Amino acid sequence: MSKVIIFCAPSGSGKSTIIGSLMPREELNLAFSVSATTRPPRGQERDGVEYLFLSPEQFRAHIVADDFIEYEEVYADRFYGTLKSQVEKQLAAGQNVVFDVDVHGGMRLKEYFGDRALSLFIQPPSIDALRQRLEGRATDAPEVIRQRLDRAEYELSFAPRFDRIVVNDDLETAKQEAYKAIQEFLS
Repeated sequence: MSKVIIFCAPSGSGKSTIIGSLMPREELNLAFSVSATTRPPRGQERDGVEYLFLSPEQFRAHIVADDFIEYEEVYADRFYGTLKSQVEKQLAAGQNVVFDVDVHGGMRLKEYFGDRALSLFIQPPSIDALRQRLEGRATDAPEVIRQRLDRAEYELSFAPRFDRIVVNDDLETAKQEAYKAIQEFLS
């Protein structure tokens, strides 16, 4: 039976890098969840591949029909969500479905899938280490970094509610720890 792997982490924790190291591992048979969104496609994105692109009206109709496991209105009319039917289709195809979501989405997914889901929280070694990583990226203005750090402190309070916490103090060690946790869960 296919399973669900949920990843949550504060921005700058290394979550995307860790997930990226796991996706090609054929023995894990992982596939990203294809989320629904109301934002327009970017670059080469294709409907049904990277996202399911919906109008705000279509998205709201799915909300009314209780078709989502979880969803969020990030900005006015800018929705993101996980359709039950899409995940069930991926699971039925034999894929172990990977989610990269915020802590609230992660909690809802874990509640929905129960023992069929493994929730992993990727944690920085400290807020100070996270600040250094975010500043080292040199991609965000100081006020954006401050907002991300405030958000990180809030998100870190949810870590104990996850099945496993992987502290990313050393990236290679964190990758191995996440791999081992998923391998054990899938076997």
